[in-house]
Amino acid sequence: MGFLLTDEQREFGRSLDAMLTAADTPAVLRAWAAGEHGPGRALWGRLADAGVFALAVPEAYGGLGPLPVESAVACVELGRHAVPGPVAETLAAGALLARAGGPVAAEWLPGIASGRAVLSLRLEGSGPYALDADTADAVLTVTGDELRLAPGPGELSVSADPARRLFRPEAGGAPVAKGPAIRAAARAAGDAATFATAALALGCGEELLRATVAYVKQRTQFGVPVGSFQAVKHRLADTLLGLEFARPLLYGAAVELAEGSPGAGAAVAAAKVAAGEAGYAAARTALQSHGAVGYTEELDLAWWLRRARPLRDAWGTPSVCRARVLAG
Repeated sequence: MGFLLTDEQREFGRSLDAMLTAADTPAVLRAWAAGEHGPGRALWGRLADAGVFALAVPEAYGGLGPLPVESAVACVELGRHAVPGPVAETLAAGALLARAGGPVAAEWLPGIASGRAVLSLRLEGSGPYALDADTADAVLTVTGDELRLAPGPGELSVSADPARRLFRPEAGGAPVAKGPAIRAAARAAGDAATFATAALALGCGEELLRATVAYVKQRTQFGVPVGSFQAVKHRLADTLLGLEFARPLLYGAAVELAEGSPGAGAAVAAAKVAAGEAGYAAARTALQSHGAVGYTEELDLAWWLRRARPLRDAWGTPSVCRARVLAG
């Protein structure tokens, strides 16, 4: 499969990069982790104005999508800048509601597209947690063929990344939709969440590699930059190769999703394995190349280091995704 992003898609990514660079996302991350969601919600609104969340919402509900390729471009940039909040979950909620249809879709989809509504999501078989449920306007849960709105965020659990707050949603709440269509919608939402998380992981890994290359050019040992050492060069090259091999898998999966291919789910799983593992490898390279300074809370890099492994495991661990690939 041959594939290149269009000029418009590349420009979309560059515009998001410029916006997020000016937004000082490390400060937003620190506030989010401390429970101060105002800066994060303000940033969310600016991203919505740029059309990020409308990409997952059909035009009939005020969106632009579904546009998986553009969603991948956006999520890579959001991952590169470690934007806080349930990004993948909100995009997946758009896929879920679009297929569920009915009053619940009419109620929430326009809000997702405009950025007024931040949603979290928990699907049966995808773990017990809903990301950032305390700041979400609604938490969607699917059990069997029933879609419900959780009555509350539930209990906060420990997370490796303090800016990724995990909650066990409260049980209960009357079903807002039910039937066989909900099962199919949940499968599509699971693929959408896995796909978006893969893109976030790829972006996270790219930023970790960029920061590491910049650091080893400046840090000296024996009077020369440590980046000139062969062992360091090899490690950085291996990290780059992992990220670059993951990229075509991600965009290949985006094309299959856009075309509605029967093999799209397996393609998404393959992209998630490659991007998740590459992002985590980039974190290990970054930590080892920075030395003890990499552990410090004061260094912005620590927020990306803490994010890489949760993104690798969220919405499909490597073993689960490999099994999905083998099953076709």
